[in-house]
Amino acid sequence: MSHLAPNSAIFSPSVARAAASAAKDWSFIDTWLHRKFQGTGRSPPPFERNPDTLRALLALANANEAADEECSLLAKLESETLRQLQLQSQQQAQQDQENNPDPDPASAAREAILTALEDSLSREGSTALESLSQTSLLLSQSHPTPTDLGYALLSLTSQADHLEQTQNRLDILSRYISQQCLETQTLSQDLKRSEQYRPPAHLAKQNLEMQRKIKQLSSKLPELRDKVAALANSVGMPNPTIEQVRQEEDAYLELLAQKKDLDAQIKAFQGLPPDTDQARQELEALRNELRRVTRQRDAVFEGLVERETPKKPSRYQ
Repeated sequence: MSHLAPNSAIFSPSVARAAASAAKDWSFIDTWLHRKFQGTGRSPPPFERNPDTLRALLALANANEAADEECSLLAKLESETLRQLQLQSQQQAQQDQENNPDPDPASAAREAILTALEDSLSREGSTALESLSQTSLLLSQSHPTPTDLGYALLSLTSQADHLEQTQNRLDILSRYISQQCLETQTLSQDLKRSEQYRPPAHLAKQNLEMQRKIKQLSSKLPELRDKVAALANSVGMPNPTIEQVRQEEDAYLELLAQKKDLDAQIKAFQGLPPDTDQARQELEALRNELRRVTRQRDAVFEGLVERETPKKPSRYQ
């Protein structure tokens, strides 16, 4: 009750219970602090006693008690494990001695040295030795050295990076395939639902009609083949060679060139009558017309020249 004011009075049972609980908690905190500072030769430092400080100290004390209990359990477990290992080692040594009454001194000395070294290792040293042995076992290193272990770890890191990149590429490919599958399914559904991609209604009837015509023509095909064979036997089908075909082609091209020249010559006389005398009369009339037009042109040109040429002034004027 030391945290309450001297002149404060307690009138309600709830306040009394709260004060009793706080007094009990403060008593626990005082005992815990005294126990923690007991081996140091010092007393707990002075501090303000209020509900916030009490809650903080209670949380710290509970955490400390839980940690102490965990450490105690670990210590007991390690002690029990060590005892069992020592017992197993003694049993194994006794069994080896029974199996081999006269052991090799060198082997016995080596085992004794290794046992002494292992017993003298600290907890951190034992953990490091155990980690080194497990790493060597996982990396298949019978005689591990730091360099070999480093190279092996670098190789594993490189392989892991390569596998990760491969996995990323496979993930990208898988997503692409999934997207293409989804698009294919969407297209398939569109093809099923759309009227545009459905066959027309008359397609079945047209198909039956085409099959009927094919059957009719197929039935006539042997007769037509016989007619062609008979015609070939009666007339005699030529069997030209490649050289003959080339010569015929050259002659045909030459005839085409001659035809073009003749067409050009005939085009000049296009429009004339077919009779020779009439054609000559029409040609003479065209020539007379050409002479008249030529004289008219010359007259017009001379008049234009006289009009445009300036007259020279006379010396007598």
